[in-house]
Amino acid sequence: MPHFDLVIIGSGSGNSILDERFDGWNVAIVEKGVGSTGNYGGTCLNVGCIPTKMFVHTADTAASPGVGTKLGVDLELRDVRWRDIRDRIFARIDAISDGGRRYRAEGSKNVTLFQGEARFTGVKELTVATDSGPETITADQFVVAAGGRPTTPDIPGINAVDFHTSDSVMRLDELPDRMIILGSGFVGAEFAHVFSALGVEVTLVARSGALLRNEDADVSQRFTELAQARWDIRLNRKQTGVERDGDVVRLHLEGPDGAETVEAEQLLIAVGREPNSDLIDAVAGGLKLREDGKIEVDAEQRTSVDGVWALGDISSDHELKHVANHEQRVVQHNLLHPDELIDSDHTYVPHAVFSSPQVAAVGLTEQQAKDQGVEYVTKIQNYGDIAYGWAMEDTTGFLKLLADPADGTILGAHIIGPQAPTLLQPLIQAMQFGLDARTMARGQYWIHPAMPELLENALLGLELHPE
Repeated sequence: MPHFDLVIIGSGSGNSILDERFDGWNVAIVEKGVGSTGNYGGTCLNVGCIPTKMFVHTADTAASPGVGTKLGVDLELRDVRWRDIRDRIFARIDAISDGGRRYRAEGSKNVTLFQGEARFTGVKELTVATDSGPETITADQFVVAAGGRPTTPDIPGINAVDFHTSDSVMRLDELPDRMIILGSGFVGAEFAHVFSALGVEVTLVARSGALLRNEDADVSQRFTELAQARWDIRLNRKQTGVERDGDVVRLHLEGPDGAETVEAEQLLIAVGREPNSDLIDAVAGGLKLREDGKIEVDAEQRTSVDGVWALGDISSDHELKHVANHEQRVVQHNLLHPDELIDSDHTYVPHAVFSSPQVAAVGLTEQQAKDQGVEYVTKIQNYGDIAYGWAMEDTTGFLKLLADPADGTILGAHIIGPQAPTLLQPLIQAMQFGLDARTMARGQYWIHPAMPELLENALLGLELHPE
């Protein structure tokens, strides 16, 4: 039974732990592969944030004619070469994935790569189903970074119907005429933009009464209103059944006006994700799980078993690559410096939705501030009230700021509109490093006329207490 100094389960952010400081360690990496192709490198590289944003950028380009019209520029979308789009994106992605696998399999003298599904068969004991048969390995320390997977909802008939998730939909052979997207979160919103911009008729079905309902209520409401003008949106719908009839899939719904059916050539399920803790049988490894199935960790990313660490989607509240990377750096440090452990910092975790319009946020929503009894003031600054907003003829985007009225501490920032993630970054920096609204507004130059004036005007518009 091979024994290692360290076993890393998962080749996403966990793969980045190893640098030259681990050259003297005997390490194993275990990877079963993700998505429909079983690629190396984790969710973000293969089926998540990187390829999706490459599709989003393409969709933004395809949507240009609609933007140009109101500016007096008449453009025409002549054709969408789906296979060219798909193959260009995955030619790059797959090459990186294959290169990563080859490097770990052949280029790392102190690293052994095990490829296959793995399950804990005891504390610090893992059995991997490799092509040559099961192999059991042990180690002094484990890092569990096995990620998560799309959730399949419990709908009558779902197991008899071919459907897609974010793992497979980007590799379609042909664009369908119509697509049903089940799910009102960021995955559904992003793919609705991608496929509709490329000419697919999209029907988006939501259980709740709004899209992106975890965002600040003003942002969620605005996004829902704009989405209803672009896509066929079915809110407050319960899914009562699904079936396929030849080339058509039918989703049966119960809504405010009674029973109804929507149909399309393709069905995309985007209702959420679940941790892979069950697939690796974390409980058999002695690991304590939370009620949601994620592995319980402390601030240092330690699990309930001494010498076993966890990071990323399998344990984190934040299913975001930038959070997994941060936690990876914490685990890396703590492995190398066991007497000088550091904590993960999840104080200000930003996120973004790359749909149309884009959305980005950090900190408290207004509802959270109310629920927590936090004293705050708020300011909504419209894109259309700054000079660059005039240039874009933007009439729907805005920035919403929340701040402490006494000292100007920025409590939350929520943007819906062009380049929202980019515009958010200075506010993340201000919150992380304690830069108050007054100092941020008047302690620096703001380029005129540029989009960051959206931030400047919002900061100046906060009704703070007199100094």
